[in-house]
Amino acid sequence: MATVAELKAVLKDTLEKRGVLGHLRAKMRAEVFNALDDQGEKPPPLSHENLLINELIREYLEFNKYKYSASVLTAESGQPVMPLERQFLIKELNIYEDSNAETVPLLYGIIAHFLHANKDGIQTTFIKGSSLQLPR
Repeated sequence: MATVAELKAVLKDTLEKRGVLGHLRAKMRAEVFNALDDQGEKPPPLSHENLLINELIREYLEFNKYKYSASVLTAESGQPVMPLERQFLIKELNIYEDSNAETVPLLYGIIAHFLHANKDGIQTTFIKGSSLQLPR
């Protein structure tokens, strides 16, 4: 007959192999964060750039089924609960998107663009049009 410790080990191993244990841990972290979050303290107002960055990250998280991470991002950042429309992001970021890219998050296309650009193009693209103070 198996001991309690052996049963625990088998159960843990089975849940890990099915991906359930990681999912439960993520859900528990999100719930703990929500329980501890001070509802009286509001996050600072979002700048336009932070709004866009957060939305790109949320789109990426939701695409990859990181829904608890996305919910924590939304709650912690003060991002609107309703996602921004993809066409709005495309217009704001001056992105050209072909029909093949519509099924993946915009962040994938942005990363692919910079991975295939030359170093001079990357430097001027980051600096151009940003109101953020870049480190020297």
